[in-house]
Amino acid sequence: MSFNFNEKLFKEFPPVETGEWTDRITADLKDEDFKKKLIWRTDEGFDLKPFYRREDINDLAFIHTIPGKKPFVRGSLKENNHWRIRQNISVEDYRNANAKAQEILTRGVDSLGFIHKDPRAINRANLERLTSGIPLEDIEINFISEGKAKEIHKTLQEILAVKGTDPAKVKGAIECDPFSRLISNRRLYITHESELDYLAELIIDSSIFPYFRIINVNTENFSGAGSDIITELAFGLSLGNEYLSALNDRSVTAGLAASKIKFSFRTGPNYFFEIAKLRSARLLWSIIAERYHPGNMTGADMEIHCVTGRWNKTRSDPYTNMLRTQTEAMSAILGGTNSLTVEPFDIAFRAPDEFSERIARNQQLLLRDESCFNRVIDPAGGSYYIEKLTSLITIYSWKLFIEVEERGGFFKALNQGFIHERLKRPDWKRFNQTKNRSKTGCYETSVQL
Repeated sequence: MSFNFNEKLFKEFPPVETGEWTDRITADLKDEDFKKKLIWRTDEGFDLKPFYRREDINDLAFIHTIPGKKPFVRGSLKENNHWRIRQNISVEDYRNANAKAQEILTRGVDSLGFIHKDPRAINRANLERLTSGIPLEDIEINFISEGKAKEIHKTLQEILAVKGTDPAKVKGAIECDPFSRLISNRRLYITHESELDYLAELIIDSSIFPYFRIINVNTENFSGAGSDIITELAFGLSLGNEYLSALNDRSVTAGLAASKIKFSFRTGPNYFFEIAKLRSARLLWSIIAERYHPGNMTGADMEIHCVTGRWNKTRSDPYTNMLRTQTEAMSAILGGTNSLTVEPFDIAFRAPDEFSERIARNQQLLLRDESCFNRVIDPAGGSYYIEKLTSLITIYSWKLFIEVEERGGFFKALNQGFIHERLKRPDWKRFNQTKNRSKTGCYETSVQL
């Protein structure tokens, strides 16, 4: 049996106009109001139709872009959808943390996050213990600490010199985000200007590490407070823009500043929205970064790390949480995250054990090695619904972003109380939905909202 590849499939079926579909649906509704019955008003404040067609996305400026090219809606990669599988380790005993890191690197992890509980313990001897035997040029390594970022950077540089490792081959981050502390506790450990001076000096010194980020814009400060996706994106982008502007004022070139910023997002249960959120985030960040004229566009390509959500996890039926983290992981990967942490199903109400951590790792391995999510770039591209959703999230997020900028930027809007006031609105709405179980995916939570 031969097949003509130039022949169009389903040519025997005549095209159907949108009006015909609408008329048929209206008839099936027995003349009830189409808009009232089938138009969905989202929590973010815009309407969604029950179906979309090619004509709904024809006018979208980004629809014909390709992967790896600005505005990066379709991701930063050109050949595959590889993402890094990350697991965080709480560092209390440096030898034990190193032993655990070496073990999980043999179990599929290729990104480590070291959370330093006590910054006072950070010194060369301890960091040498922590990184001993770890192939720093082959994995991604991230340091999270409430202080001593310069010490970590300097010591890492010395360790690499002793090992003879090229700094240009090391990927990772020292995740500084002083404004996050200001959001959560309304104070900084040192003055606002001094903190930014410190960051500028650190970023200039870190220029020898081209693939090492210094600033981590963690939008969990907004999503964890109950914000919707629009608020989370707008405030996260505004915070990133605040860093770019402040660093530019301190003689850090726009290209270097942008290349030192990464974004961390919590991924919630709203499956398609979370996919579109990441696509929209990259689009908007490329626009913001380009305004600073970063030359070769280094840094306009947003670096994204995602973590599965917590607020919708239950303790009464904990194994159900595996299903929730799996769909959240799928959203992050299909949206084009660069790295992903799937948190153990029991992390919201107890310290995870070896079993729950292994399951969390294996969830990503299943998606990568059995479902082949790493082989297709932007599989959501061309979906009428997701492309339109990306556009709507972009438009509404940009509108709120502009509102913050008109107030003088993120820091001034924060001091004016605008940020905290805006975060209160969706917080109580989501709390009531969770309490009443009226929203799909919301169940008893052990996390304080």
